[in-house]
Amino acid sequence: MLVFNEIKGIIDNMTIDKQRFDDACDTIIGKNREKCGIGTLGEKTLHAVLKQYFEPQTEKHEIKIGRYVADIVSENEIIEIQTQGFNNLRKKLESFLDCMEVTVVYPIPKTKWLCWIDEKTGEITKKRKSPKVGTIYNAFYELYKIKHLLTNPNLHFCFVMLELTEYRFLNGWSTDKKRGSSRYDRVPNNIIEEIYIYSTDDYIKFLPENLPPRFTTKDYAKATKLNIKSSQTALNVLHYIGIVKRVGKTGHMHLYEKS
Repeated sequence: MLVFNEIKGIIDNMTIDKQRFDDACDTIIGKNREKCGIGTLGEKTLHAVLKQYFEPQTEKHEIKIGRYVADIVSENEIIEIQTQGFNNLRKKLESFLDCMEVTVVYPIPKTKWLCWIDEKTGEITKKRKSPKVGTIYNAFYELYKIKHLLTNPNLHFCFVMLELTEYRFLNGWSTDKKRGSSRYDRVPNNIIEEIYIYSTDDYIKFLPENLPPRFTTKDYAKATKLNIKSSQTALNVLHYIGIVKRVGKTGHMHLYEKS
């Protein structure tokens, strides 16, 4: 497995090992289909594929460190694959960060295809492309939940931009049973990009180049295509880290500029 500095060097050189990613998909998805049958997918496929991708040596998976079990452990680093719910990661991170460097891997679906499963028949619809396009700014919803840990020098992030297929049950409350439906699984199809945050300075990547020198929440929302509430969350995090500072108000909105 690559230690942290080696990974940093590879990513800085814009290298993504797509063959290794394809191999990880073949290993995990193939096993799931063999167990469950064609058209039936195992749980948490996305998590399993990413764990296999970042560390093909399975003896380094699921290692107990103190009270908690880490997804991947090498001599110099812990890697945690977290597909959602950073609030559930809080206590584990607090424990791990006291003794080792930790990289949290968080997948973001840049391109998403949807398939629907009929719970009664097991029939799966043909996949349809979702109009939503994921960006790195989608990470703020989770980052806010562990905001107090973001300035810890031992904490790093890898945001993995993916193309994936999401399988959902037709069990929602709307007429077509899609609104309010429950997700069954997410299966990665392709890796597009890896974006690393090594230190607080790297959060500058969350400031779009087309922002004016001084900007409001509304300006940030326009530049990032976030809604106002998500934009407020993003700037709350960036202000806490020290990437932006408040320099006044315009109306009821804070006025920000780069620190």
